[in-house]
Amino acid sequence: MKQRRLGMILLVLVFSATGAFGQKKDKEREKGQSPVRVPEEQVVDMGISEMLAAWQIGDIELLQKYHAEDVTVVSGAYEPPVVGWANYLQAYQRQRERMQQVWLDRRNTYVNVKGNIAWAAYQWDFAAMVDGKLTSARGHTTLVLEKRKDRWLIVHNHTSMIPEAQPSQPTPPAQPPKPKS
Repeated sequence: MKQRRLGMILLVLVFSATGAFGQKKDKEREKGQSPVRVPEEQVVDMGISEMLAAWQIGDIELLQKYHAEDVTVVSGAYEPPVVGWANYLQAYQRQRERMQQVWLDRRNTYVNVKGNIAWAAYQWDFAAMVDGKLTSARGHTTLVLEKRKDRWLIVHNHTSMIPEAQPSQPTPPAQPPKPKS
């Protein structure tokens, strides 16, 4: 419950900051000043943060804001790619209804922008109650985004889970053969 509340607080802070930034731009335009330009890499990174917050709390409307209608998604499981927002939404909802107390942490993000195309790669840690059991996973995600009508949209998401290392069983040393007497 605390994590969900924290997620909601963070989401409110994100929207508050975004709203304040938009108001500052309007005031600067009224005064005849040019607005502060935020680097596109930073815009993409902020969009990823908002998208992941939406994914974490189950806000479908906000989640859709960051995905193209023709998005393709390759999951961490060995299954065919999901093609299109409607199909991704169905898969997400099936997955989400099994989860409670969702926590997702992103780090080591790299964003590159070339014109109207951007890509981002990051690592993540995930924990949640899934089917009543505490579950955790780690992995990598690569997103490809395209700027359409002045908005960065995810057109491809490739996520890979990193298998947990299993402790290996020590192998007893081979015994030399006993000499025959």
